[in-house]
Amino acid sequence: MNELINDPKATIIDVRSEGEFSTGHVAGSINMPLQTVPDRVEEINALSRPIILCCASGGRSGQAKMFLESHGIEGLYNGGGWADVQIHKI
Repeated sequence: MNELINDPKATIIDVRSEGEFSTGHVAGSINMPLQTVPDRVEEINALSRPIILCCASGGRSGQAKMFLESHGIEGLYNGGGWADVQIHKI
Protein backbone atom coordinates (compact mmCIF):
# COMPACT_ATOMS: atom_id res chain seq x y z
CA MET A 1 0.00 0.00 0.00
CA ASN A 2 2.93 2.39 0.68
CA GLU A 3 3.85 2.39 -3.02
CA LEU A 4 0.27 3.21 -4.00
CA ILE A 5 -0.10 5.99 -1.44
CA ASN A 6 3.17 7.58 -2.51
CA ASP A 7 2.65 7.18 -6.26
CA PRO A 8 2.90 10.73 -7.65
CA LYS A 9 -0.18 10.02 -9.77
CA ALA A 10 -2.26 8.81 -6.80
CA THR A 11 -5.43 10.58 -5.76
CA ILE A 12 -6.52 10.27 -2.14
CA ILE A 13 -10.24 10.67 -1.50
CA ASP A 14 -11.45 11.02 2.10
CA VAL A 15 -15.12 10.04 2.33
CA ARG A 16 -15.68 11.35 5.87
CA SER A 17 -18.00 14.28 6.57
CA GLU A 18 -16.73 17.84 6.10
CA GLY A 19 -16.64 18.21 9.89
CA GLU A 20 -14.51 15.11 10.35
CA PHE A 21 -12.22 16.16 7.50
CA SER A 22 -11.70 19.59 9.05
CA THR A 23 -10.33 18.01 12.24
CA GLY A 24 -7.48 16.36 10.32
CA HIS A 25 -6.76 14.76 6.96
CA VAL A 26 -4.01 13.56 4.64
CA ALA A 27 -2.27 16.51 3.00
CA GLY A 28 -3.48 16.89 -0.57
CA SER A 29 -6.51 14.63 -0.12
CA ILE A 30 -9.92 15.47 -1.55
CA ASN A 31 -12.95 15.47 0.74
CA MET A 32 -15.99 13.74 -0.80
CA PRO A 33 -18.41 12.72 1.93
CA LEU A 34 -19.76 9.22 1.28
CA GLN A 35 -23.30 10.45 0.60
CA THR A 36 -22.00 12.65 -2.26
CA VAL A 37 -20.14 9.84 -4.05
CA PRO A 38 -23.13 8.67 -6.17
CA ASP A 39 -23.47 12.16 -7.62
CA ARG A 40 -19.74 12.41 -8.39
CA VAL A 41 -19.06 9.16 -10.27
CA GLU A 42 -18.02 10.92 -13.49
CA GLU A 43 -15.77 13.33 -11.57
CA ILE A 44 -14.13 10.44 -9.70
CA ASN A 45 -13.68 8.46 -12.91
CA ALA A 46 -11.73 11.39 -14.39
CA LEU A 47 -9.24 11.49 -11.48
CA SER A 48 -5.68 10.21 -11.72
CA ARG A 49 -5.08 6.59 -10.69
CA PRO A 50 -4.51 4.90 -8.34
CA ILE A 51 -7.35 6.23 -6.23
CA ILE A 52 -6.92 5.60 -2.51
CA LEU A 53 -10.15 5.87 -0.53
CA CYS A 54 -10.03 6.50 3.20
CA CYS A 55 -12.33 7.44 6.09
CA ALA A 56 -12.16 7.01 9.87
CA SER A 57 -11.69 3.23 10.01
CA GLY A 58 -12.10 1.81 6.49
CA GLY A 59 -15.82 1.03 6.58
CA ARG A 60 -17.13 3.97 4.57
CA SER A 61 -14.19 3.87 2.19
CA GLY A 62 -14.97 0.19 1.60
CA GLN A 63 -18.57 1.08 0.78
CA ALA A 64 -17.42 3.79 -1.61
CA LYS A 65 -15.01 1.38 -3.30
CA MET A 66 -17.70 -1.26 -3.83
CA PHE A 67 -20.15 1.33 -5.17
CA LEU A 68 -17.62 2.84 -7.58
CA GLU A 69 -16.46 -0.57 -8.79
CA SER A 70 -20.08 -1.48 -9.50
CA HIS A 71 -20.09 1.55 -11.82
CA GLY A 72 -17.06 0.27 -13.71
CA ILE A 73 -14.37 2.39 -12.06
CA GLU A 74 -11.03 0.61 -11.72
CA GLY A 75 -7.80 1.39 -9.90
CA LEU A 76 -9.47 1.85 -6.51
CA TYR A 77 -7.97 0.87 -3.17
CA ASN A 78 -9.37 1.01 0.36
CA GLY A 79 -6.66 2.70 2.38
CA GLY A 80 -8.61 2.25 5.61
CA GLY A 81 -8.47 5.00 8.19
CA TRP A 82 -7.08 8.36 7.10
CA ALA A 83 -4.53 8.29 9.94
CA ASP A 84 -3.18 4.98 8.57
CA VAL A 85 -2.82 6.54 5.12
CA GLN A 86 -1.15 9.60 6.67
CA ILE A 87 1.46 7.42 8.42
CA HIS A 88 2.53 5.95 5.07
CA LYS A 89 2.50 9.20 3.11
CA ILE A 90 6.02 10.49 2.50
